[in-house]
Formats: sequence, C-alpha cells, structure tokens
Amino acid sequence: MIQYFWQIIYAHTIAYFVAGVFALLVMNYRDLFATDVISSFMKPVDEPIVVLGPVLQIFRGILLALVLLPLRKVFFIQKNGLMKLGVIILGLSLLSTIGPTMGSFEGYIYTKIPYMYQMLGYPEAILYVLLFIGILHVSIKYAHRRIITLLSILIMALICFLGIMSFVMA
Repeated sequence: MIQYFWQIIYAHTIAYFVAGVFALLVMNYRDLFATDVISSFMKPVDEPIVVLGPVLQIFRGILLALVLLPLRKVFFIQKNGLMKLGVIILGLSLLSTIGPTMGSFEGYIYTKIPYMYQMLGYPEAILYVLLFIGILHVSIKYAHRRIITLLSILIMALICFLGIMSFVMA
C-alpha cells in the first residue's frame, strides 16, 4: 500500500513539475498570465504561493492516490489499465469538469473567455497526462529495482528544494 501511494505521489508531482516548466518556458505562461483575460483569475507565476505549487502537489498526489485506491487493480493490473486512467484523467479533469473552467465543455458555454484562451492549457494538460501515465508505467514495471526508488526520491527532493528556495526568494 505504501508503494502504491508513493508511486502515485511521485508520478503526479514529477509530471506536474515538468509540464509546468514546459508551460512556463515554451508556452510563455508568465506573459499569458499577465494578459487582461487571464490575470483576472490567475496569480502571477512569480507569486510566493505559486512557486511553492510543485511542493504542494505532494498533497494533491495523496488525494489522487486516495481517489484512485478503489480502482487501483483496474488501472495497475488489467491490460491497458494505465491507458484507461489517462483517458479518465483527461476527460474528468480537463474536458468535463464540474464547473466552468477554461478549456472545459462548461467553460466554452458559460464563460466569456475567448476560444483561443480556452485551448491554451491543452498542451500542458496532455503533456501532464502522458508523463503521469509514463512514469507510472515505468514505476510499476520496474518496481522491484532499487534505482527507480532512488531516482524518485532524488527527483522529489530536487523539486521540493527548488520550490522551497523559490518560495523563500519570492
């Protein structure tokens, strides 16, 4: 059970961090978040709580592990289970959210946000899901190898160090 939680936590946190860095550098989130359309509801990327975000994803990883716990055999053992998980994550967290978030079905209907802005988060979300599922796949396939555990600990420590130092310096 501990291994399951650790796999979900580090797969989520690492995928979130890499997708976030991609969005920041490649998609220029710093300037995008400063536009009139986005700045009304998104904090600047250099705000202290925002730079601490990757560290706080550990708690989101715990929540994700708890939510997925009843279905872990479906996703971790059954054939194409991780593929099913990826489709469900994309469907429920991006396209079919409960409220009118950007890029969701509800967002297109109920918000005044232009369509161009609605779709801007798709590359980051798709990258996150691909990384999350890919990291989980490697984690499950090579769970018996000590190097996977060591790498996950080192990468998580690096993400935490960078997040905390950025928070202190912000």
